Amino acid sequence: MVTAMATTITTAAQDGTTAYNFLDITPSTHVYGLGGHNVSLIDDDIHLVEQNPALLGPEFEHKVGLNYMRYMGSTNFMGARYGTSINDRSAWAAGIQYFGYGSMTATDSEGNVMGSFSASDIAFSGTYSHDINDYWRGGITMKFLYSSYESYSAMAIAADLGISYYDPDTDFSAGLVLKNLGGQVKKFADNYDKLPWDVQVGFTKGFATSPFRISMTLTDLTKWHLPYYEPTTEDGKEVLKRKDSFGRNLMRHITLAGEYAPTERLYFGVGYSYKTRTDMSTYSRNIVSGFSLCAGLRVRGFGFGLALAQPHSGATTFMLNISTSINELMR
Repeated sequence: MVTAMATTITTAAQDGTTAYNFLDITPSTHVYGLGGHNVSLIDDDIHLVEQNPALLGPEFEHKVGLNYMRYMGSTNFMGARYGTSINDRSAWAAGIQYFGYGSMTATDSEGNVMGSFSASDIAFSGTYSHDINDYWRGGITMKFLYSSYESYSAMAIAADLGISYYDPDTDFSAGLVLKNLGGQVKKFADNYDKLPWDVQVGFTKGFATSPFRISMTLTDLTKWHLPYYEPTTEDGKEVLKRKDSFGRNLMRHITLAGEYAPTERLYFGVGYSYKTRTDMSTYSRNIVSGFSLCAGLRVRGFGFGLALAQPHSGATTFMLNISTSINELMR
């Protein structure tokens, strides 16, 4: 638990945010394995709705998805989502995500152990989407957030606004999302914690009959400067040096991904986030830090997804998705 909490604090410090960072953790193995962010991916994965509400559509007929993630330390995340059509141009979905951070030791101001306590966050969501025409679709997700840390609790309301473009003839898709618009309606104490609102843009491109496709997603577009600190040695002492060059700022906005899908039932993906790698600069990161992997398989009406990443040498994260269509099960 110490590793997970320390990693979370470091990442928050590098980002300049202090609360609700769990909203940045996707429940989709497909997205997590492609770098953690993707607002343009076209697939029948109901979990993609969390990234962009405009990725929901009438084609998600009675779709159900379950997710589980073994995160760093003793943290466990899990959730469920259901989506279906309203008519031939509209659809709705509902979901719940639970973020449990395990048990922690409670101490007084002098360091005396007073017992233990738990901490958790829960996100309830409802999504609506509508086809504007054959290429464009818009969507909105409303979220109710509840946090409970020891004897303290807080509540917030947020919204995601998204739009998606898809041309099946060229296998090109693009997305734009305004994420986490809203604020707290109940504070932990006297301090008001802001939501990590963001603007994200991305595209995904396939290549004719080739089984490959690539994606690029731009995040944190509400601010250009995303400085981070990296340990270095000066005069025999280890110090933290601020990194804020043009190139580093640019790369910290970009998530890159590639996929290989030899059949419609199987895919493999890899993603790279320079931001994730540099956020972990104060830890014992390794050569794979910033990279993530995913794979998906569809068998007899069920879809299975796996994702794996190792942000630093002391933390390996694993995620599992299972999805199906109620209609297929009843056939």
